Amino acid sequence: MEKRDYYEVLGIGRNATEAEIKKAYRQAALKYHPDKNPGNKEAEERFKEAAEAYAVLSDPEKRRLYDQYGHEALRGAGVGGFSGFEDIFSSFGDIFGDFFGTGFGRSSRQRRTGPQRGSDLRYDLSISFMEAALGAEKEVLVEKAESCETCGATGAAPGTGRVTCSVCRGSGTVTRSQGFFTVSLTCSRCGGVGSLIEQPCPECKGSGKVKKKKKLSLKIPAGVDTGAQLRLQGEGEGGLRGGPPGDLYIFIHVEPHEIFQRQHDDIYCEVPITFTQAALGAEIEVPTLDGTMKLKIPAGTQTGKVFTLEGKGIPHLRGQGRGDEYVQVAVKVPTHLTEKQEELLREFAEISGEEVAPPKKTRLFKNFYKPK
Repeated sequence: MEKRDYYEVLGIGRNATEAEIKKAYRQAALKYHPDKNPGNKEAEERFKEAAEAYAVLSDPEKRRLYDQYGHEALRGAGVGGFSGFEDIFSSFGDIFGDFFGTGFGRSSRQRRTGPQRGSDLRYDLSISFMEAALGAEKEVLVEKAESCETCGATGAAPGTGRVTCSVCRGSGTVTRSQGFFTVSLTCSRCGGVGSLIEQPCPECKGSGKVKKKKKLSLKIPAGVDTGAQLRLQGEGEGGLRGGPPGDLYIFIHVEPHEIFQRQHDDIYCEVPITFTQAALGAEIEVPTLDGTMKLKIPAGTQTGKVFTLEGKGIPHLRGQGRGDEYVQVAVKVPTHLTEKQEELLREFAEISGEEVAPPKKTRLFKNFYKPK
């Protein structure tokens, strides 16, 4: 089934602010939440659809890519579907906590007591212009929290386990009566989990995770530009209680080049030529991404003339072929002339009938007084 427009899903305009996006998502989440629509498959799909739309539009970079290229731009960025409600709750727990309050439905407590997916991580990588244009292999060192091997990510010391909370008796909530109303609140002792760790793991101190540094090899595809993202599945932080690890997102930043400038997949550069080369024509060497190549300058070329080198630009990231290179020539006027050069240019001007400045005056006094 073809995906609906994310703005249409949330019922907002394309100029919606961050606050308007969040408000629209909250309303949709409340309307289609599974606890309010048990057994309703259509509501379940609407709920997932709203969560996916919020995941994109609430992220400035993903929103920019979506606005420019649509759904296709996000296929490799980890967006485009959720495997189930576990992913949705893990990604948007803060929204539900703020809006629905603690203890809303059963899903929140079940998520916290069962396996929990690890957090996604972000790494900003700067690469050179040439690495972005032609592709490269890079190594990055990432520090992340991985599942503790000593306790199996449970947080409890080996040979021990979690014990049932004596306050909520394993329910994760406590009930308070206020007149005609009965209110369920999150248990303050266990934090709504329903169980406690009495003997924490000595390695992770009860957290279930330990900090580690890991070296990762990356293959940068040719044609990437600033803002591109690479997703390394399973290289995020480790999960809890047997949950899967999160993903690592590499955000690309391309450094400027001293010669080339980029527009989409085309590149531009300026090459100087002499007055005589412009007037009489010449064959010069110009820089390209693959080295230098010969470029024929026709006689009578004017400064600012642009030459096109087809297929010498940036490789297309999603497809075959490359962009073009545009070479603009700039005629350099000599600032210092020898007597012979000036004589020949004046002769040229005279033949052409051009008015030029008179020669510089010679000095009237060549011999200076030198004191004895």
